[in-house]
Amino acid sequence: MAMKVPNGGGDDEDDLAPMAEINVTPFVDVMLVLLIIFMVAAPLMVAGVPVSLPQSAAARQKPPQKPVVVTMSADRGLYIRDEAVARDKLIERLAALRQAEGDAAAYVRADKAIPYGEVIAVLGEVAAAGYRQISLLAQPKPEG
Repeated sequence: MAMKVPNGGGDDEDDLAPMAEINVTPFVDVMLVLLIIFMVAAPLMVAGVPVSLPQSAAARQKPPQKPVVVTMSADRGLYIRDEAVARDKLIERLAALRQAEGDAAAYVRADKAIPYGEVIAVLGEVAAAGYRQISLLAQPKPEG
C-alpha cells in the first residue's frame, strides 16, 4: 500500500491518507511476458510427438460422394438433381444411382405447398431405393 508524501509541513489528515490508485505497469509487463511465452510454445505443442508411421496395403478412402437431391416442385414434379423423373420410375432411378455412385447421402426438398403425406411417401421411396442417410432440406428463417 502506498502513502502520500506530505507537501511541505502541516498536520493535515489528508496528507496521511492511503493512496487509492493501482499501478498496472507490473501487471502489463507480466502479461506481455506470458504472451511471448505462449506464442513461442504453441507451435511446439501442435507438432506432437514425431512418429515413423508404418505402410498399409489398405485402399485409400474415397472422397465424399456428391449427395443425391430429390426435389418435389409445386406442380408435383419430381427431379433427381436437375433431371425430371416420373413418380413410378423414382425408386428404379435412385437404386441405379446408388449402384453407380455408392452409398451417398440423399436430401429431399419439397415445395411448402406439397401436402405432408406426399413428402413422407417420397421419403419412403428414397429409403426403399436403399439410402440410409436421408435428410429433409428447408430454407433458414431470416433473422429479425
